[in-house]
Amino acid sequence: MPESDLAGQVEDVLSVAPDEFQAEVEADAEVIVEEVDDGTFDNPQAIIGFEYEFYAVDADSGALRRVPRRLLDLIGFEKELGLHNAEMSTSPQPLNTHGLAAQEAEVKARLSAAEDRTGAEGMRLVSDAMWTVPPEGETARQYLTDSVSDRGVRIASNMSDSVRYHAMANSEGEAGMCLDAPHVSLSADTVMPESLITSIQPHYQVPHARDLPTYFQYAIRIAGPLLALGVNSPFFPPDLYDDDATADEILADGYDEHRIGVFETVLNRSVDESDKVRFPRDFDSVEEAVGRIASDRTIVPMPVSTTDRFDDEFAHFRHKHGTYWRWVRPVFGGATRSAANARIEFRPIAAQPTVRDSIAFQAAFAGLLESTYRREHPVRHLDWVVAKDNFYDAMEEGLDADLYWITNDGKETTDHEEVYSDIFAHAKDGLQMRGLSDQQAAKYLYPLRQRARHRLTPASWKRERVRDEVDGGADFEDAVYEMQSQYVERQSETLIDGTFADWVGRGDTEMERED
Repeated sequence: MPESDLAGQVEDVLSVAPDEFQAEVEADAEVIVEEVDDGTFDNPQAIIGFEYEFYAVDADSGALRRVPRRLLDLIGFEKELGLHNAEMSTSPQPLNTHGLAAQEAEVKARLSAAEDRTGAEGMRLVSDAMWTVPPEGETARQYLTDSVSDRGVRIASNMSDSVRYHAMANSEGEAGMCLDAPHVSLSADTVMPESLITSIQPHYQVPHARDLPTYFQYAIRIAGPLLALGVNSPFFPPDLYDDDATADEILADGYDEHRIGVFETVLNRSVDESDKVRFPRDFDSVEEAVGRIASDRTIVPMPVSTTDRFDDEFAHFRHKHGTYWRWVRPVFGGATRSAANARIEFRPIAAQPTVRDSIAFQAAFAGLLESTYRREHPVRHLDWVVAKDNFYDAMEEGLDADLYWITNDGKETTDHEEVYSDIFAHAKDGLQMRGLSDQQAAKYLYPLRQRARHRLTPASWKRERVRDEVDGGADFEDAVYEMQSQYVERQSETLIDGTFADWVGRGDTEMERED
C-alpha cells in the first residue's frame, strides 16, 4: 500500500471523536449484559481454540525475512504487526478427545502446507518467543525504528498495513514505544518494537457465562506456574544491548521471558496511571468484566462498520476489546447467536519450540480450568498479590522462581515438586473429565512434565548454548547468533512431530505416568 494511502486512512481514524466512540462502547456493553442474562453466551460444553504466531527467516542464513503479503494469502495465514510475522487461528472445537486431536491436526496440516510454500520462497517460519538475528544488511535497531513522516503522519517502514497499528503512533491515547530491560534501552516513534515477540494464545469458552468470574480467578492463579514452564526469550538481538554491557552481565541480569517486558514497555505509556498491559485483577461478576473493558483507556477510537453478524450488535465494544491488553482477558464474541460465547484468552505463553509443546500448553490450560473449577480447588483463594508476584517472578526466573501455591488439600507451599505435582494432577484430571483416557491425557502433558521434572525450559537451553559459546571464546553477538542457528536447526527436525524434550536428550525416555 502506498504510504500516502495509509497516511490518509490514519488521518481518517484520528478524526473519530473519542467521546462519541466511548458512548457507543458503553451502549454496546449494555447489549452484552442483556444477552448474558438471556443465556445467549452459554454453551452446552467447554470449547477450545488457539492462536499461533510465527516469524520468518531466510532458510540459508537464518536472518529475519519480510513475508510477502501475497504469500500470506497463499498459505492461509494472517498478517500480524511486523512484515516478518504470520499468524494462524484454529477452528474452535469441543474440549474432548477428538477436539484436542483436531486442534493439533489442524495446526500441523496448515503449518506443513505453509512450510512447503515458504520453503519454495527460500524462507522458513519459526516458532519462537523473540527473534534475535535482524535482516541481512540491517541492524535490529534500524529495523525496529525506521519510519517516515507522510503529511505529518508517522508510518513505520516495516509494519504491516494495518491502520490501527500505525494510528497508535499518531494518537493522543499514546503508547510508550520503547524497550526497557536490563542492559537494553530503545526509543521508537511507533509501536514497531512489539514485533520482536511472538506467542501462542489458547482460548477456553466457559459453559455458562455467569460462571466466568470463577474460571477467571483460577486462570490468573495458574498463569505464573504455566509461564515458568514456557519461558523462551532470554535474549534480545545483540545490537540492542548497551555498548558497555558485558556478556557476563547480560547473562546474570537478564530475564527468562523478556517477551513480557517488551509488550508492557512498548504499549504502556510512562505516566502515573493504570497501564494498558498488565496482570489482571479478579472480577466478581460478568457486569464488572464488561465494565472494565468498556472503561479501559482508548488508544485508537476507530470508525466501526457493521454487518449482520451477531457480534456486530456490539461492534464498538469489540473494537475496544482489541486494545484491552491483559495477560489473561475475558472475551465476548461470536459471529452468530448459536456461536456466541464467553471465553478466557490466555496470553502469557510465548511461541514454543514445537507444535506438540504448544498444544501441551493448550491441553494443560484447559484441563486445569476444568478440574480446578469443578473440584473447587482452594488455590482460588490464593491472594491476588501473590498470584501477581508468581507471574513476574516466573517471568524473571523461569522454573527457578519460588512459586507460592495452595495444593488441593489446602497446604501452602513453595516446594517445586509439590507445586507441579498438584498442577499436573489437576490438568490430567480435567482432561479425563472430558473423556480423555489416562494415556491420552498423559501424552498431551508429557512435554511439560519433562520440563518441570528436569527444570529445563527453552530459555535455559538458550542460556546454556550462549554460555558455552562465550566460555569457548566467542563474543556475545556471535554466541547469540550461533544459539539461534542451533534453535532453528533443531526446530526444523522436530517442529511437526517432535518435542523440546528431544532437544535435551529426554525425548526417548519412557513416559512416567502418575498413579
